[in-house]
Amino acid sequence: MPRASVGIDNLRAVVIVMVLAFHAMTAYIAFIPQQPFAFDAPPFLWHAFPIVDQQRWLGFDLFCGWLDVFLMSFFYMLSGLFVWSSLTRKGPAAFLQDRLLRLGLPFAAVVMLLMPLTFYPSYVQSSGDTTIAGYWRTWLALPLWPSGPVWFLWLLILWDVLAAGVYLLAHRHGNHVLRLSFYARQQPAIFLGGLLLGSALAYIPLALLFGPANWFQAGPFEFQLSRPIHYVLYFFAGALIGACGIERGLFAPDGPLVRRWAHWLVAAVVLFFAWGGLTAMTMPDPWGDTSAAPLPLRLAAALSYVLACFSSCFFVFAAAVRFGGARARLLDSLKANAFGMYLVHYLFVVWLQFALLGLALPALVKAAIVFSVMLALSWSATAALRLVPAVANVIGADRHPAARPAPTRALPVE
Repeated sequence: MPRASVGIDNLRAVVIVMVLAFHAMTAYIAFIPQQPFAFDAPPFLWHAFPIVDQQRWLGFDLFCGWLDVFLMSFFYMLSGLFVWSSLTRKGPAAFLQDRLLRLGLPFAAVVMLLMPLTFYPSYVQSSGDTTIAGYWRTWLALPLWPSGPVWFLWLLILWDVLAAGVYLLAHRHGNHVLRLSFYARQQPAIFLGGLLLGSALAYIPLALLFGPANWFQAGPFEFQLSRPIHYVLYFFAGALIGACGIERGLFAPDGPLVRRWAHWLVAAVVLFFAWGGLTAMTMPDPWGDTSAAPLPLRLAAALSYVLACFSSCFFVFAAAVRFGGARARLLDSLKANAFGMYLVHYLFVVWLQFALLGLALPALVKAAIVFSVMLALSWSATAALRLVPAVANVIGADRHPAARPAPTRALPVE
């Protein structure tokens, strides 16, 4: 496998570990209130911060803030890299069948079965009531059904449906798609400039209209109101990059993105702190109303998010190809189990954070305990689940996805 492909493949597992670390730290970040969030009253922020510990460390705020800036857009772009080749290989019907099995079934299982078990400690901490009956009555009375960390899967299914529709409309002229991908490979500066402009147009109006921190919630379906168009743009940008093959395109080991990885690092750091400063000026309360801030300041804060997200996404891609192109048995095992670990880890995170509440340990020590124990439990649980063939076919790397019913004609790019 080419180095670029190995680097991106390894990255798919590494970013899952980053998400697991993010959730292990959320009880110990400094900016959340000292008291736990009310379980039965809006805005129901306990489903983002289920446990509130008195031990805090500012370093966790920086790490979690950085991930919040770029990680979801990055996830959608990473998934989009493989969409066009998958559609070409399988066809839209088999592609959607596979995605519904791979994403829809785990989403439903985690939301319906694991999330009620996961949030019980949050209810106990906020209310002091330990009865199962009281918890269940309160849970059923909620105006939403919390989906936890898997909330993004239903949007990814929606983007896959859109991609299949685009394929149906464009497959007779698929060479145009490949030519666009080839152009992005030949003219990376123009492509990246267009993506940056498009992401600004996609994000800034919604951020000014709804604010950067407000969410839509209906049952288990939720998303940040300022970001859905931004997300889908990154998804289809990834599809365009990957249409000609990631090892030869923008992410080539000898390409301009990888050669300038240090420049992307500097840009990512500078723009992240610019975003943090401007956001703090417009929104002193992390969940407050930004409408009182002057419009130019709100506009600058929204633009800083676009720039910080863009620079961090492409820094991570560049660093992965530059430094992550080696095979390792530990990484191979992690890749095989990463998706299942993502699905089950939150249950362990919340209960471990709850168990450590009464211990007088520094926040750094508590987070390290939660992360290491959760990682071991999630990895072991997923490996055990994958011993069941039906489960392995959904969450494992050795699964057998649906095949295309008929072969596809190769399309020229030049």
